[in-house]
Amino acid sequence: MAWLDAGKLDRRITLLTKTASKDGSGRPASVWAAGPTIWAEVQDMLPSRGERIAEGVSIANRPCRIRARYRTDIKADMRVMIDGRTLRIVSMPAELGRRDGIEFVAEELTTGGEEA
Repeated sequence: MAWLDAGKLDRRITLLTKTASKDGSGRPASVWAAGPTIWAEVQDMLPSRGERIAEGVSIANRPCRIRARYRTDIKADMRVMIDGRTLRIVSMPAELGRRDGIEFVAEELTTGGEEA
């Protein structure tokens, strides 16, 4: 049984990783650098009460469920860009099937790009 329908991977998402940098005065700063752009299925969602409590998912932050082909380089401390929206990953990616794909939950950041 295939857990991932390749035909539903119809959105391009870009993975963002935090990298160390220096600001204009030479002090350490963090920058979000664009990583790979991949095909994914993105579904807006209304999390269950259990997900809201266990994972801290907020309905106001427009959470979505993202499915993609299996990969090992997506971590919970990353961010995702989807159609100009920046989202933070709020759950560790779960393996679908026998490495058929992965699924994780992400929620939108505030307009300033910070966590709500």
